[in-house]
Amino acid sequence: MPSSAAVFDHNASMRTFVLRARAAPTDSRALLVGIGSEAHPEILAHALMNAVFVAQAHRPGVIVHLVLESTPDYSRAIRFDFDAMHDIGGFDERALLGRIAQALDVSRGMGKDEARAVESGVEVRTTGFERLVQRLAADHALYVMDPKGRPIRDEPLGDRPCFLLTDHIPMPKNTFHTLDRLGAKRIALGPTMLFASQCVTVIHHELDRALGPASVTRD
Repeated sequence: MPSSAAVFDHNASMRTFVLRARAAPTDSRALLVGIGSEAHPEILAHALMNAVFVAQAHRPGVIVHLVLESTPDYSRAIRFDFDAMHDIGGFDERALLGRIAQALDVSRGMGKDEARAVESGVEVRTTGFERLVQRLAADHALYVMDPKGRPIRDEPLGDRPCFLLTDHIPMPKNTFHTLDRLGAKRIALGPTMLFASQCVTVIHHELDRALGPASVTRD
C-alpha cells in the first residue's frame, strides 16, 4: 500500500475536471436569473474559479468541462481550456457565468452530438455526461468522488488525471456502474461532504503537495 505521501505521475500536473450540473439550465437567460435558486448555477462559476485562479495568477494546464443537464433537448458540455483562452475576462461570479451563458447562446439550434467553437479555448457540445466521459476515458485516468472511496493520498494518480464531480444532486447509481466499466477509480477527499468547488481546491492542494510548488502564470 502506498504511503500517505502518494506518488503522482509527472503528467498529473495536467489537470482535467468534469462537473456534472444536473439542475443547471441550458437556456442562458434561465441560467443567469437562477442564481440562488434551487438550480444553483453559481456552482458552475465557483468551480471554474477554484479550478484556474490562485492569488494574482492562474494555473496552467487546467481544462474544465461543465455539463448542464436541465434541458428540453440535449445536455450541453462546455469545455474551457484556459491555456488557449486569450482573455479569461475576470474571476468574479458574474463574469464567469457570462462566459457560460455565451457558450449556451452559441449552442442554440445544434443537433445531437454536435460541437461548436465559442472562442479560443472554449467549445460547446450537445452531449451528455456519460458520453463525454467515455471520450475522455480514451486518454485520461478517471477518478470519481465517492465518500466511500480510497483516500486520495493513498491512490497513485496516473497519466492525465480527470476528476469527475457533481453538483448538489448526487450521481445516480447507474452512472457509477458505467464509470466502473470505464475503469474510473473512486476516491475520497476526507470525512466531510464538500461542495464541488471545494473538492477542486482540495484536489489541487493534494497534487501540489505531491508534485511540489505548482507553476502559475502571473496575471
